[in-house]
Amino acid sequence: MATNATKPKAENEVETPEQPDAAGLAAVHWDDSKMATNFANVVNIQSTLEQVDLFFGTNQTWNVPSDRRVNVELSNRIILSPHAAKRLWQALSGVLKEYETRHGALRVDSR
Repeated sequence: MATNATKPKAENEVETPEQPDAAGLAAVHWDDSKMATNFANVVNIQSTLEQVDLFFGTNQTWNVPSDRRVNVELSNRIILSPHAAKRLWQALSGVLKEYETRHGALRVDSR
């Protein structure tokens, strides 16, 4: 039986300390054994006082027909508390700033 010292790490396994850090925060173990991966090129967001809903999907319309209808196949809905949504916004903002520093500004159509 392998111990932690000799056990090979999975390719995507994140190493976390066994003990809480100096600030007394708990160590986090990211369990990705049930994680699914999906591609999305469309996102829609709605909110209420108590939650923020993110809808992810894929635009399936490669050539827009004459009736100008676009088919988006929704694949995932993520429901967040407003506090979790704000933390996600802050994290995405930081990641995109780093991305644009390395690769240049992203231009987004504001429609």
